[in-house]
Amino acid sequence: MARYFEKISFEQWQKDIGKDKEVYEKHELPKRQTKYSAGYDFKSPIETTLQPGEIKKIPLGVKVTMNNDEMLMLVVRSSMGFKYNIRMTNQVGIFESDYYNNETNEGHAWISLQNHGTEDYIIKVGDRICQGIFVKFLTIDNEEMIENKRQGGIGSTN
Repeated sequence: MARYFEKISFEQWQKDIGKDKEVYEKHELPKRQTKYSAGYDFKSPIETTLQPGEIKKIPLGVKVTMNNDEMLMLVVRSSMGFKYNIRMTNQVGIFESDYYNNETNEGHAWISLQNHGTEDYIIKVGDRICQGIFVKFLTIDNEEMIENKRQGGIGSTN
């Protein structure tokens, strides 16, 4: 059974985030904050401001490997939605096991946030901005054999 987070390579980091090796080295992998937390908190590797109504794609600097019968659900942290009206634009991000190390972006996880509030929302490097929850899933018993394989990153399976 394999389930773990790892940083994207520095080469991918440079393409998606920036050239600062020190920020890359200091970036922490997701972790749970309490003994009974369901979600692993992801931290922002960038600083940015979301103005009211604005949408921004935020790289997470992380990829995840998991068993083939599992997925990782990414959701905005409850406090961000409740206190500041910050939402993920797709509400829930779903990462399947075959997203890991895909050929176009190594499986780099991103989220898209929107500020539905009335004030600027500032995200600093290291702020916890979303949480990931591992979920087992089932398939139907009489499913036909699927031959298709993931060819890339987000949206690559049409």
